[in-house]
Amino acid sequence: MTSLALPRATPRLPSIGKRTHLALAVLACAVLTACAGPGPTRQPVEVTEPAALTPASPATRDLLKLPPPKGKIVVAVYGFRDQTGQYKPAPDSSFSTSVTQGAASMLVKALKDSGWFTPVERESLQELLTERRIVRALDGGTDDAVGATANVPALMPAAIMIDGGVIAYESNVRTGGAGARFLGIGLSTQYRVDQVTVALRSIDVRNGQILHSVSTTKTIYSYEIRPSVFRFVNFKELLEVEAGVTNNEPAQLCVKEAIETAVMHLTVQGLRDRSWVLRDEKDWNAPIVQAYLREAQNYGVDPAEQSAAAQTPAGQAVAAAPAQQ
Repeated sequence: MTSLALPRATPRLPSIGKRTHLALAVLACAVLTACAGPGPTRQPVEVTEPAALTPASPATRDLLKLPPPKGKIVVAVYGFRDQTGQYKPAPDSSFSTSVTQGAASMLVKALKDSGWFTPVERESLQELLTERRIVRALDGGTDDAVGATANVPALMPAAIMIDGGVIAYESNVRTGGAGARFLGIGLSTQYRVDQVTVALRSIDVRNGQILHSVSTTKTIYSYEIRPSVFRFVNFKELLEVEAGVTNNEPAQLCVKEAIETAVMHLTVQGLRDRSWVLRDEKDWNAPIVQAYLREAQNYGVDPAEQSAAAQTPAGQAVAAAPAQQ
């Protein structure tokens, strides 16, 4: 029986183009693995940034520009609470609030930065009293001993109490977006607008009278830009590329700016009502004071009436009247 010899199959080598693509893919994977892998001397310096002071808002710079007072007012801040009851939507934690709980600290800093107020500690008053008792105990005396209290001066009383809180936080006040795609290449954008509202009032501690009350609103902006490419570069070869950039304005910085703006309006209203006075009466005509005074005077006035009243001599002379008292 004669056996037939079958021809042996010769393995087909990949073409030069396929070999090149394969080599480039392997090289890219190796480079990415080397960059991503940990090493004894490699540090992620590109994702670290040193701590810095909290960025100053336009209202912060206005506070620092205020003219000096004739005498600083001692104020007490017992708390500045979150009265919104708002929590972050899913998928965030249901125990995470939308508004910062440290608004009282922001208010104390804004009052001190203005140069018009001397805040005294009241939010941690119990801890302060405990420390004072410890100092007296170390002096070897009692609370009733005259000699023991000589080294611990009396607490500074406040003339004005500042109260209020974050009274509203509205999400998705306005949303929208736009997009376009041509031959597989597109670009889309989306935006969202939130609002936070702060209320602030000053109270005379002698009789409980509310001297001034201010409410300020700050808008919070968020937007997203997403380009994309979706097209066939060859038969059965699809190219798909997506990218995106999102920018969310920090909510705590918006609360901080709203509080600082409220402090500015509160100070200017006190000057207008002669609750406190300037060191130099000529500073009443300072641009920063007049700008906030005009904003308070135009509150609730129709924009058309504002422009008409600004052209009259009586409207131009209103701002100068309190400085002559």
